[in-house]
Amino acid sequence: MTTRKYHYLFGPVPSRRLGCSLGVDIIPLKTCTQNCIYCQLGKDAPQTLRRKDYVPIESILGELEQKITAGLEADYITLSGSGEPTLHSQLGDLIDGIRKLTDIPIAVITNSTLLSDPAVRRDCCKAAVVLPSLDAGDAETFKKMNHPHPDLDFEQFTKGLIRFRDEYTGQLWLEVFFCEGVNTDKAAIDNIAEQIRRINPDKVQINTSVRPIVHAQAARVSEQRLCEIAAQLGKSVEVITDFSKHTATTGKQPDLQVILETLQRRPCTLNDLCAGLGLSKEQLQPALVKLDALSKITGEAIDQKIYYKAV
Repeated sequence: MTTRKYHYLFGPVPSRRLGCSLGVDIIPLKTCTQNCIYCQLGKDAPQTLRRKDYVPIESILGELEQKITAGLEADYITLSGSGEPTLHSQLGDLIDGIRKLTDIPIAVITNSTLLSDPAVRRDCCKAAVVLPSLDAGDAETFKKMNHPHPDLDFEQFTKGLIRFRDEYTGQLWLEVFFCEGVNTDKAAIDNIAEQIRRINPDKVQINTSVRPIVHAQAARVSEQRLCEIAAQLGKSVEVITDFSKHTATTGKQPDLQVILETLQRRPCTLNDLCAGLGLSKEQLQPALVKLDALSKITGEAIDQKIYYKAV
């Protein structure tokens, strides 16, 4: 089993929205503008609105070139990971650099809070797909769901999304995350529907907690209730389903370091790992047993599924 380590790349990993996605992590762990109650990376971390060169883009591009040379197969290269990617001040230059290396489309997953900044909008306009978040239709629910930086204003936040939609020619897929009892009453849903109308995204994808969470308020919404909410929000609203697209590649050996890097960023089931890493259960199970014996990972049972995460 090989142990080549990438500092900034993880996966390809299964994504319920982007198929098989190579993640590019350009922000240090839990460096963000918010502390969303459903965040998988922990809670109550320091917040920032300061854009800067958090990690060197030359090193990221060097790793990506190695990954491509080794035979990268992915549906998207996704800028996301351990923090809010739009905080990186060279985001646009990084996207330009990636486009010189590969034709694989680039996606940016963002919490939308910095889209009021023209420079952030210019950077994001270079991506093929932008997946912004909107979890609230009013200021009070925004605070409950997202615990934003004190200097973030809800109206400025939504206006940034609307301006970005006006300027952006690529695909805009808006995600709305629901937590039972926080943003699921009729008034909250009606307010979200109004904001969706103002933003006019290409897609609306609604979501809820399916992986281990750290905040008691992030209660899961049932599949039936999500379907009801989708109907309330209007036409062309999609309930995101579990990833089940890719099959295993025979003869490929598990890389313990890649498995760990994946689980450090998001908890995954065995099926998630199989789909994202192109391995069978028979190939992956011994690797998970070994990582467990080394106290590198742990498992948590949710809805009759075991989610593995790095210790």
